[in-house]
Amino acid sequence: MKVYAFGFPKIGEKREFKKALEDFWKGKITENQFKEEMSELRMYMVENYRTNVDVVPSNELSYYDFVLDTAIMVGAIPERFGKYEGLSTYFEMARGRKALEMTKYFNTNYHYLVPEIESGNFELLENIPLEDFLFFRSMGIETAPRILGPFTFLYLSKKDGMWIREPGEMEKLFTRLVPVYRKVFEELVENGCGEILVDEPAFVCDLQKDHWNLIKDVYSEFSGFPLTIFTYYDSVSDYESYVSLPVKGLHLDFVSNTENLRNFEKHGFPSDKTLIAGVINGRQPWRANLKKVAELVDKLGASAISNSCPLFHLPITAQWENSLPDGLREKLAFAKEKLEELKVLKEFFEGKKVNLPEVSFEDFAVDESVSKKIKQLTPDSFRREKEYQERDRIQREELKLPLFPTTTIGSFPQTSDVRKMRARYRRGEISEEEYESFIKEQIKKVVRIQEEIGLDVLVHGEFERSDMVEFFAERLNGIATTQNGWVLSYGSRCYRPPIIYGTVSRTGPMTLKEITYAQSLTEKPVKGMLTGPITIMGWSYYREDIPEEEIAYQIALAINEEVKDLEKAGIKIIQIDEPAFREKAPIKKSRWPEYFEWAINAFNLAANAKAETQIHAHMCYSDFNEIIEYIHRLEFDVISIEASRSKGEIISAFENFKGWKKQIGVGVWDIHSPAVPSVDEMKSIIERVLRILPKELIWVNPDCGLKTRNWEEVVPSLKNMVDLAKKLRKEYNNT
Repeated sequence: MKVYAFGFPKIGEKREFKKALEDFWKGKITENQFKEEMSELRMYMVENYRTNVDVVPSNELSYYDFVLDTAIMVGAIPERFGKYEGLSTYFEMARGRKALEMTKYFNTNYHYLVPEIESGNFELLENIPLEDFLFFRSMGIETAPRILGPFTFLYLSKKDGMWIREPGEMEKLFTRLVPVYRKVFEELVENGCGEILVDEPAFVCDLQKDHWNLIKDVYSEFSGFPLTIFTYYDSVSDYESYVSLPVKGLHLDFVSNTENLRNFEKHGFPSDKTLIAGVINGRQPWRANLKKVAELVDKLGASAISNSCPLFHLPITAQWENSLPDGLREKLAFAKEKLEELKVLKEFFEGKKVNLPEVSFEDFAVDESVSKKIKQLTPDSFRREKEYQERDRIQREELKLPLFPTTTIGSFPQTSDVRKMRARYRRGEISEEEYESFIKEQIKKVVRIQEEIGLDVLVHGEFERSDMVEFFAERLNGIATTQNGWVLSYGSRCYRPPIIYGTVSRTGPMTLKEITYAQSLTEKPVKGMLTGPITIMGWSYYREDIPEEEIAYQIALAINEEVKDLEKAGIKIIQIDEPAFREKAPIKKSRWPEYFEWAINAFNLAANAKAETQIHAHMCYSDFNEIIEYIHRLEFDVISIEASRSKGEIISAFENFKGWKKQIGVGVWDIHSPAVPSVDEMKSIIERVLRILPKELIWVNPDCGLKTRNWEEVVPSLKNMVDLAKKLRKEYNNT
């Protein structure tokens, strides 16, 4: 039995990656010092592999994003970035004023940078996999470089603002891209590389026969190289074509789907290739029922095993989680523990005496009162009392907002002072009264700043919140939070996914105190800020033995109770953030109707507010074009979306959907970049939108929350945003 593993988290046990990256950006360390710290993290990752697996991958530590690394490797650098000059160009593409667009990696919460293909004149600019391979070779460590495959690279890329997914367009680009990949592979083999791991997760998407013919042609060009292909997140769309590819080995994900197993049983597996069975879940933190896993491996006759998908969706280790509910930690396996499970499986098949444990959730009680509420839901539970047009009329009379109203998405900068006070409060070094007094002072300051800037709808700043999901998880029954369970979302941005282990319910008001205090300080409306049920669920780990629909409804009931309390307290605008709404959709569209049915119901259950309450939904970095019909069924009044990195092109989704009438908050400021956007830059985005939608529907706002930005960037950017709104009102008031 041979053990493979891939995607180990690069973050470090103490978030060393985040610290080094941010120190480099701030000029606290030199480029050489930064690279030295990255090398130490590389060694840490490889040492974890060497302890547990047979095939040690390399080229897994990207300085920002592995898709961006691939774009650099093949020379896909847009002209606006000029000549490639190492890390300065790299980070300009990642987070500069004209940075690449960012979106979700398949159906995960990892964000990747979308490559832009301009001329299609690819060249081997930098053989990054070879550099990493030689780095370890110099220390006597043999590795198998891991590379994003050419098909998936193009599938994740855009040309002229459009996805490169038509077989004809891909074929044209492959004529120039394939020779570059051949050169990468040749240089690796020439330097003694015996196996190359190629990630092709796009093989699980809804591909046509022409796609597979193209894939066969591409990989026939690589037939002489020692390639092993990895697919994950779903079943391959054409099993027979996949297993016929002229490669050394093929990985199949047997965790996320049942189709791969059915196809294996129906068509078998070629004897001239190695089947790498992905049997240990890389996305959920539960310990595996290793006895059942062993039975599956035996059934497959697999001579190699692996995790089902990259391990970077998990924290590094559960060993330090000492404050979890009784019995929970014993059920958890993070990245390190997953590697250990693979090792145990290997030892079992080698005839060694090892324990193959089973995991049960019977010791976590079910809250029957919540189950009863779910059973009593009716169609009226999932719709508001009045249709949108009537709600809109009532809300406009109530709120009296100007044309092109301005607002923010919710959070304001979480300075070191804010983070330190929160940490001191958590450690018990200051009293609850002292902490609440500090938070009130921060709220008072941010309300004053927003009024001085001239924003129309204010927020309370979210200074009491460490994370938009974790904050609610800490206040809900049935959800546990971790101390060190950090996962990377993009760049240096980390979050700690909560763990849904029991029935979810609300114990009392969660946001009322801070939001009503903020409202008491101003005559302008202050938004209530809530995280939606799909995002709380999607950005948490959750039980696999409970239907997803039931978990979503449990959370939605709790959020709706909060909506009702905010309404009673006089809050007129409530925002429900659902950035995971698109992300959680299954990769295969055949399963969309089932998912969106309960996902829409869950949002609408949470948002079931009075007609005079204006419900905002926030979704960022999602591809809306394919799901616009589902979004239209959500019972919000205003939706805020990203439009800055896509330069307003995302709005084409609304152009193609006839009959769109709801209001849209256009994200004109890319908050993931430290650059301060000019009025003209933001105006060009709004003008793109105005070609499609009437002025009465448009709000002006940043594309996401501001917690990661500095005040020095926030204040001038918001001032420019308000100046833009004033210019637009002057220009369009009489048109």
